[in-house]
Amino acid sequence: MTTTAVRPESPPDLLRSGRSKIGDRTFRILALGCGLLVVAILALIAIFMTNQAWPAFKQAGIHFITSRNWDPNNNHFGALAFIYGTLGVSLIALVFAVPVSLGIALFITEIAPLRFRTPVVYVIDLLAAIPSVVFGLWGILALQTPLGKFYGHVSNFFSGVPILDRIFSGNAGRSFFTAGLIVALMITPIITSLTREVFATVPRTQKEAALALGATRWEMMRTSVLGYGRSGVVGAVMLGLGRAMGETIAVALIIGSVPSITLSLFHPGDAMAAVIANQFGEASGTFRAALIGLGVVLFAMTIVINVIARGFVSRSERATGRA
Repeated sequence: MTTTAVRPESPPDLLRSGRSKIGDRTFRILALGCGLLVVAILALIAIFMTNQAWPAFKQAGIHFITSRNWDPNNNHFGALAFIYGTLGVSLIALVFAVPVSLGIALFITEIAPLRFRTPVVYVIDLLAAIPSVVFGLWGILALQTPLGKFYGHVSNFFSGVPILDRIFSGNAGRSFFTAGLIVALMITPIITSLTREVFATVPRTQKEAALALGATRWEMMRTSVLGYGRSGVVGAVMLGLGRAMGETIAVALIIGSVPSITLSLFHPGDAMAAVIANQFGEASGTFRAALIGLGVVLFAMTIVINVIARGFVSRSERATGRA
């Protein structure tokens, strides 16, 4: 039996090993610091804004969230109508943007010829670069009048139909529905770009295996592509939802600026970000604190939605791993 002598590390080897350990430790500390910095910034934002909004919270109490009465002249501040408008516009935007975004992403990654993919990606990226104020002005100048006439026809068509006549009543060009359409156009490039990157990571062998088992092109995309990228799609949709909830200028221009809670999609409304932009310049005292309070509520809603989305993503990833 032969034995192999272990050569002791030479001084240069020891020096390199020591430098490697120092580099790893330094990188670990820097990464930890960056992570803690993000948490600290979020905490500071929440603390500062809550402190600025405290006079309004103290005066209104829980009614700040549960009341729809927003009357600055009489120091009555209820954010419920603005919360309703924010969620309503965001939901309308998602209903239109998600199917279109998934369709474009699947077209780019699975269907379009290679020579067409790059131009389509360029167009999507350019759409994402357009300022929101341009979308808002386009909505007012080009869509407000024709959409108002279209809403009138739809309202007449559903007149007398239970429930639907309430949902599709009205003919205001500046309304929840118009704002939702504009926001849908704005978040479509975001969701499309993210889902396209997710679909591009699907292993080719997985798609070829589905086709080899006799699946059609659509069945392959539904099971292999959409199934594999489910968690990424959920994350992309939630990111688009966050953008929709926080959109300000375009919504402020096109929603109508009327605080209301109604089933009608074609009725003017208002949203939290929009009312802050429209009224903050003339606000002072408790009125200013109430507008900052709207920002706090919007901030909290965004955090809660992202936490819920993170839970959905983790659950989807576990389900994909088990499959």
